[in-house]
Amino acid sequence: MKSHTAGKREPICGVDKRRALPPEWLDDIREAVRVMRAGGLVLMPTDTIWGLACDATNAAAVERVFAAKRRSDAKALITLVDKPAMVSRYVRTVPDAAWDLMDVADKPLTLVYDDAQGLAAGVVANDGSVAIRVTQEPFSRALCQRMGRAIVSTSANISGQTTPRRFADISTEIKTVADYVCRSRREETAPKAPSGIIKIGRGGEVKIIR
Repeated sequence: MKSHTAGKREPICGVDKRRALPPEWLDDIREAVRVMRAGGLVLMPTDTIWGLACDATNAAAVERVFAAKRRSDAKALITLVDKPAMVSRYVRTVPDAAWDLMDVADKPLTLVYDDAQGLAAGVVANDGSVAIRVTQEPFSRALCQRMGRAIVSTSANISGQTTPRRFADISTEIKTVADYVCRSRREETAPKAPSGIIKIGRGGEVKIIR
C-alpha cells in the first residue's frame, strides 16, 4: 500500500480545520455512531445532500441500504471519510493524481479508485472500484472521525425518485426505514447538490463522470 506521504506533501484538505461543535451536534453524532456500529441505518446531513448512511464495512447493513432504496446492488455506493489519509486504508494504491485533486478541490468531490479493499462487497463495484469522498463539512467530518472507518452515504431517496435537496424533501418511507434520524441541520432551507465525481485510473488517467 502506498502512503500519500511518501514523496508527496499531504493535501491541504488534510489540515485539521475542526472548531468546537455545538453540544447538540455532539450528542447527535454519538448516537448516530452508536447505531451504525450496531449495524443500523442513519439519516444524516453531509457536505452535500442528506444521506442514508451505514458502516461501509458491514455487509448486512449495506444490504439494508440497497433494500431501503430498492436499488440494484450492481450500482456501487459512495463512501465518506474524514481525512485523506483514510483513503489509503480502502485503496491498495492511490494514484498521485488523486492527492492532487483532493488538494485543489474547492467543492465536494467524490473520487472513484481502482483496487478497493477492506469494504463490504456491496460498496465495491463489479470492476473492483470504490467511490470515496473526503468530507470537509464539520458535522459529517466529526461523525466520520468518531466512527473511525468509512461510512456509506447514498442519497436519501428511493432509487429513481427525485433526489431530496433538503431534509424536508425526504420521504416518510425513507425516514421510517432509518434506525436513527439526525436532528442537526434539519432547519437548513438552501437546496444542496450532489458532489462532482471523477474516476482516477491506476495510471492516473482522469475521467469526469459528473
